Formats: sequence, structure tokens, C-alpha cells
Amino acid sequence: MYVDVKDLRDFYDSPLGKVACEAISQRIYARWPKLSGLSLLGMGYATPYLNSVDHNARSCLAFMPAGQGVTIWPDNGRVRTCLVHNRKLPLPDNSIDRILCVHGLELNQSSNEYLAEIWRVLNPEGRILIVVPNRRGIWARTEQTPFGHGSPYTYRQLGMQLRQHRFTPEGSAEALFMPPSSRPVFLRSAKTLERYGSKIWLPFAGVILMEASKTVFNPIKPATVKRFQPLLKPIPAGAVTS
Repeated sequence: MYVDVKDLRDFYDSPLGKVACEAISQRIYARWPKLSGLSLLGMGYATPYLNSVDHNARSCLAFMPAGQGVTIWPDNGRVRTCLVHNRKLPLPDNSIDRILCVHGLELNQSSNEYLAEIWRVLNPEGRILIVVPNRRGIWARTEQTPFGHGSPYTYRQLGMQLRQHRFTPEGSAEALFMPPSSRPVFLRSAKTLERYGSKIWLPFAGVILMEASKTVFNPIKPATVKRFQPLLKPIPAGAVTS
């Protein structure tokens, strides 16, 4: 079940949402530091993160599912958000270089069709970066943030699902080592917790980030069948042999 777009917007406007966005954005930027000349698509509710990674992209769009609702983005300039049905994205095949999915996969009731459609529009040399709640983390166990809704994942579960839909995992990271609390003491210590949490690989991070490439198999050419040539010629019936 989708989270209402108003609740998503209110969360990212809150102090806790801004801290969470900054922590996750740093991990995204570490994976995708340069997008010059590439097309970028945000899926789910990715607009808070697109602000930090799309500066050099050739083009940038944000697709939001009909069950969630849509907001106008960016605040200034041409609107680049669109309300879509995840089963039929309004894009041609192999048309996008990078896809960032946040608050999308874990909230989608038909993850098979969701990933199949993403695979269709992704360029054969493209990459997808998915952010999902960590099943082992604290953030997935409370509904006061958007990361507490939908189906959380472990590394193994997310990797298996991507492979089943013709993606190859290329790398992963974690974020949100702080508790999902708006108390000032946690907000002030968020950067320190993120820095040390990522270094010592704590198991209770709030979200998992996994980057994957599109798996494209080369078509198998039909084998050339050579006709069998017998070594001995057949002897006609009734022929006399010496």
C-alpha cells in the first residue's frame, strides 16, 4: 500500500526527514558522482534526492505512482514530475541511463511487473539504484516515517529479486544509523552516527541501497547442421560381392 504523497512531503519537510535525506543522499552521490550527459529518472518519491544528483544530468524526470499522488517539482522552472501507472511507463524501450527508486519497490503490490517495466525502459548500459527499508533495522519497525511502511528487505532478498528480473547487483551500501527520532540529541549526532556506522558496518541501518546493471543476453545463433556423409556406400540389393 502506498504512502500518501502529502505524508511523504511533510516527512521530508520535517527536521528528521531533512536529516534522513542528507544521509541517504551522501550514499547516492558516492555511487553516482557524475551523471554528465546521462538521462535520469526518479521512481516512487525520489524528488528530495534528485536535487542532490541531477545537476549535470542531460535530462531528469520524476515518475510518481497513481496510488500515491504527485507533487510539483521543482519549485521553479519547468515541471518535471508525472503521475504514472507503474505497469506502463510512458517511455520507449532502452531510453533511460540511470533510474533512482525510493519509496517504490517495497510499497508496490506487484513488484514483478514493477521491475519488469523498469528493465524495459533502462538502457542496456544503464544502472538502477534502489533504496529500501532494511528488514533488520529500527526504521522498518515504526510507522512514524515512510520507511516503516511496505515490505522491508534484507541484502539477500533484494539481490535475489533483482537477479530474478534480469538485473546484476553491482554494489551496495547502508544509511540511517541513527534512531528514527526527532529528539534534538539524535538529530545533532546524526552525522557522527552515519560516519561511524558506515565504517564499522553496523547491522541495524535503516535502509539498504543496491545498485544494479541491466542483464542483456546475446541472442543464440542457430547452429549450422552438417549432413552426415557415410564412409561406406550402401550395396544395392541383389548385387554380387567378391
